[in-house]
Amino acid sequence: MSNTAFSSLPLRAEELANIQSLDYEVMTPIQAQSLPAILEGKDLLAQAKTGSGKTAAFAIGLLHKLDPRNYQTQALVLCPTRELADQVSHEIRRLARAYPNIKVTTLCGGKPIAQQRSSLEHDPHIVVGTPGRLLQHLEQGSLKLDGLQTLVLDEADRMLDMGFYDDIMQIIQRAPRQRQTLLFSATYPDEIKFISDTIQHEPVDVRVESTHHNKKIEQIFYEIEKGDRTRVLIMLLEHFNPESTVVFCNRKQQCQELADELWQKGFHALALHGDLDQRDRDEVLIQFANKSSSILIATDVAARGIDIKELPLVVNFELSPDPEVYIHRIGRTGRAGSSGLAVSLFMASEAAKVNAIEKFQDSPARIAPITSLKPRENFRLSPPMVTLSINGGRKDKVRAGDILGALTANTNIPGKQIGKINIADNVSYVAVERQVAKQALKILSEGKIKGRKFRARKLR
Repeated sequence: MSNTAFSSLPLRAEELANIQSLDYEVMTPIQAQSLPAILEGKDLLAQAKTGSGKTAAFAIGLLHKLDPRNYQTQALVLCPTRELADQVSHEIRRLARAYPNIKVTTLCGGKPIAQQRSSLEHDPHIVVGTPGRLLQHLEQGSLKLDGLQTLVLDEADRMLDMGFYDDIMQIIQRAPRQRQTLLFSATYPDEIKFISDTIQHEPVDVRVESTHHNKKIEQIFYEIEKGDRTRVLIMLLEHFNPESTVVFCNRKQQCQELADELWQKGFHALALHGDLDQRDRDEVLIQFANKSSSILIATDVAARGIDIKELPLVVNFELSPDPEVYIHRIGRTGRAGSSGLAVSLFMASEAAKVNAIEKFQDSPARIAPITSLKPRENFRLSPPMVTLSINGGRKDKVRAGDILGALTANTNIPGKQIGKINIADNVSYVAVERQVAKQALKILSEGKIKGRKFRARKLR
């Protein structure tokens, strides 16, 4: 099934041409198993991990049945976090290029609700958002679901973990009863089955193998003594010298404390957790994605929606008591054909967690001695890029080409030293190679973009 071509699906020629232009070659297992049912209009209950291609599966399905001439909200996608919602919206927009004038709107907390209300004055075809903010708009009457055809619950298990059950059910009560409902979940707790029984009609049940028998992810466990976690983590970084690392902690406070401790020791480490405001969360993710930070320390909930294609190392600073959570953590590495490394720290008192992982994967854990780690003298793990922030964005008509032009026209900075450029509503970010960061900041601070002066600053 995983070698099935998209051309085998009953899609229009322009849809297939756009899919091909986006370098989708053959369907992933979740796409091959779910898309025929989705295109037939059936409800779907699907278990699939992050990175399995599920976003494209439901996006292709909801776009196929969409009527661009009907200016009503025809599809609604619920996501647990703003990061995932942004990622889903981006993917839908890419797949919507085959259709004329499709409006996709993202509605999440952390953004002014008044601006969102004004964007809803002309109904979007597709809305993607988090449950709390979507419910606010429904209660205020700014979001209308009279024309809804497709409802998607993405990463439903995480939405339940985050306490969104009541919000989700209230949203569904405001949706038409005659609709297609697609429910995707990485894990399959009893609550998911209950929700499916409540809101779906004879759903097609699709399960995609969630364990990583894949040899591309090397898994190593290190037994440590109490109070030794940070010291051993630094030894790991010195030994493996990864360009990018995600470190998983079980608690928000632990994330911030570890990031602060590593920062004091000279590592560019940033924390991602629920206590950050939205601007800080955005900047943390942008810096990590564009290689301006070497280490991201995150909780499981905060990490949902992170999509870094080349991630050489994942570290379980603490093991989760749930072996499925372990599987989803390590699945962040070894993607897109790359090999990956997943390293886990555990104390003797946590041996039961390792045993549960062994049982879940049906394979023995490789436990290596700490003495096998070789520290390096005068070690520095410096990110290759620096991120500069500019106080102008989409609403100021700033485009990526304008920033690139300002940095390279009549300067000594070649384009190859400019990295990713992210444009938000009121702010833009550009990654530049570390050796030209001061020069680039001076150019942006003293020069003009599109004939206008903007303030610029270097992110941490």
